[in-house]
Amino acid sequence: MACSTNLSLLKSLVNSTWGVSRTLGRCSRVSVRPLACTFSTSRRDNAAKSYQLVIVGGGTGGCSMAAKMAPKLGRGKVAVIEPADVHYYQPMFTLVGAGIKTFEQTQQPMGSVLPKTCDWIKDSAASFDPKACTVTTASGDEIKYEYLIVAVGFQLNYHDIKGLPEAFEQDPMLTSNYSPKYVTRTIKALDAFKGGNAIFTFPNSPIKCAGAPQKIMWLAEDNWRKRGIRDKANIIFNTSLGVIFGVKKYANSLLELASARNVKVNYKHSLIEVCPDKKEAVFAKLDSEKGETETFKYDFMHISPPMSTPPALKNSSMVNEGGFLNVDKNTLQHVEYPNVFGIGDCTTVPTAKTAAAVAGQCGVLKRNLQSVMQGKKPVSQYDGYTSCPLITGYGRCILAEFDFDLQPYETFPFNQGVERRSMYHLKKDVMPQMYWKMLLRGYWEGPGFTRKIMHLGMGR
Repeated sequence: MACSTNLSLLKSLVNSTWGVSRTLGRCSRVSVRPLACTFSTSRRDNAAKSYQLVIVGGGTGGCSMAAKMAPKLGRGKVAVIEPADVHYYQPMFTLVGAGIKTFEQTQQPMGSVLPKTCDWIKDSAASFDPKACTVTTASGDEIKYEYLIVAVGFQLNYHDIKGLPEAFEQDPMLTSNYSPKYVTRTIKALDAFKGGNAIFTFPNSPIKCAGAPQKIMWLAEDNWRKRGIRDKANIIFNTSLGVIFGVKKYANSLLELASARNVKVNYKHSLIEVCPDKKEAVFAKLDSEKGETETFKYDFMHISPPMSTPPALKNSSMVNEGGFLNVDKNTLQHVEYPNVFGIGDCTTVPTAKTAAAVAGQCGVLKRNLQSVMQGKKPVSQYDGYTSCPLITGYGRCILAEFDFDLQPYETFPFNQGVERRSMYHLKKDVMPQMYWKMLLRGYWEGPGFTRKIMHLGMGR
């Protein structure tokens, strides 16, 4: 399929889907919101406040649900608890690390991505009391709710690796695309690399965007190839997993690339220590019964840190043994507290933790929350849809889409398991616009409708 044809198709899909959504009534507001919104942010204003709906977290899940619910419930009925001034489009961090996008393109002021009909409580949640229906903020304010959506995402635990985060300040050849603090270091380190061991890690924990640790690896390989130093680079992917990717179809494609591009993959290797003075990295061998470790010399290393839910949620009564909000994987309703729902990375929903998963969940959550508010049972079902655009070089991408069962759940009527330039431009150019203009404004609920059209109504 020609690239220009694919790009035209992708652009027309975005436009047609936007029009269909408006026609079906999913978009009740089509005007652009003003950048400056009126929010309640002071402690005095928020003390002992009560809301019909409280959303904790201003990430992808929190903002998309605020956009869906605040205009329906009305001014003063919905509060979003979020301390950050800036909202980041984190899926773009890989592109920033590779020098394809700028860091400034990943961000918008938090006030511009929250609906003007909600109250923005500029604070973090310190504790939850689901029996009393309250959230206590770090400032000590008690926020009461009738219904609660938990969308607190993940925190990055660099400190779980001995030597971090201090080593980042000692060695410019250590980097990580996961943090806004370190992502701009990556392209500088890639360009400064002259040869030797280049190590890319995958942590021994749940992780947001499980493809990201190797996306930057493929881009680095392409960068060094274009610079004529590929033969001087020994590229190593040390992953704590036992597979290169969880979905067999796409894993097979990635293994073929690893073989063709001379990339060494070491399974069951988890980074536990960084020694910048000796330029060494120590990995636990997870399949070793004796607790053995293996030390690697590095000349460049990209680190994907361990991750977890934030302490406020992890220490609450709403989580499972792993610290995740314990929800029904299909309805997204809490298994014990029926007025509590969850979305995104912080939940027990067993699917890859991506913005695409949030898109697939937000419509289900909206319908089920509205049903519960009306005294009905939640019946809408999330099918586990998620997506991971696996960038494999400058101008190449494998668009992985799959479900709960790790089975391909593809949108387009062609094989998405091969590298395509059209899928690269979908990731680079189309998805950011869909994120800012559709998902965060409450209009995008995943590609289900588009998939039906592309497959002429056949299949799932």
